Amino acid sequence: MTDALNWLRLGLSGMALVFLTVTGRAIAGQAGQWLPSARQTGVGLFTNFFDTLGIGSFAPTTALFRLMRMVDDRLIPGTLNVGHAIPTIAQALIYTSLIEVEKVTLVSMIAASTLGAWLGAGIVARWPKRKVQTGMGIALLAAAFLMFLSQLQLFPGGGAELGVRGVRLAIAVSVNFMLGALMTLGIGLYAPCMILVSLLGMSPTAAFPIMMGSCAFLMPVGGLRFIREGSYDSRTSAGLTLGGIPGVLLAAYFVVSMPLYAVRWLVIAVVIYTSIHMLWQRPQKTIAAT
Repeated sequence: MTDALNWLRLGLSGMALVFLTVTGRAIAGQAGQWLPSARQTGVGLFTNFFDTLGIGSFAPTTALFRLMRMVDDRLIPGTLNVGHAIPTIAQALIYTSLIEVEKVTLVSMIAASTLGAWLGAGIVARWPKRKVQTGMGIALLAAAFLMFLSQLQLFPGGGAELGVRGVRLAIAVSVNFMLGALMTLGIGLYAPCMILVSLLGMSPTAAFPIMMGSCAFLMPVGGLRFIREGSYDSRTSAGLTLGGIPGVLLAAYFVVSMPLYAVRWLVIAVVIYTSIHMLWQRPQKTIAAT
């Protein structure tokens, strides 16, 4: 398993290099117009700080985008996947430890989620604004529901197995494929992946390398698709990345403990409010970021 994790980390490092190269080329001709504002960078620091502590980043970031009118609704999915990709890789590189998981299960589920993100991003990038708004509103409601279950500790307990085979492996791969596709709409993968692993009888601890590896691979892959389609906000994405990296490092290395229970309830309330606005309000356009 040690070798598998080492290869996983090597793959993550290579993915980060490719993603940064493509992103750099995409913004090379923008003559400084990609430089983010202090507000955009602050959102990246804030959301990735709490993502590292287990809150999640997609739903809070979407709520802040809507509250501050930072990003056109149609561009939110791409901006999330592009902007949070590198901080998520940093999280995976820091926190992926020697947690034993059966190799076939680990690799299959990560590959499935990555393929789902690639295909999902290609579809979402071409959606009209109202369809994106509706899809994200539904995704945010689903995210709030999963956060609610987590707060009440209603997740299934799971078993002791470190991997699955046969029909259960096929279910794991199929569901993680769908979760990867849903990531392109802004619904996080961590909570549903934890539920999936537990329902299949695996140890809940086995979910950590699976879900971290899945997100760290699928977000750059989905992000590359959004970049190719031009369906993202480059300035805000840069802000999420530049602020997100120190946010991850601050949470990982300097925060020993923090009362997160009340923060999670606040996030749930804000996410529900934002989802309602997404579903019942007219599409929102971005205003100049300062």
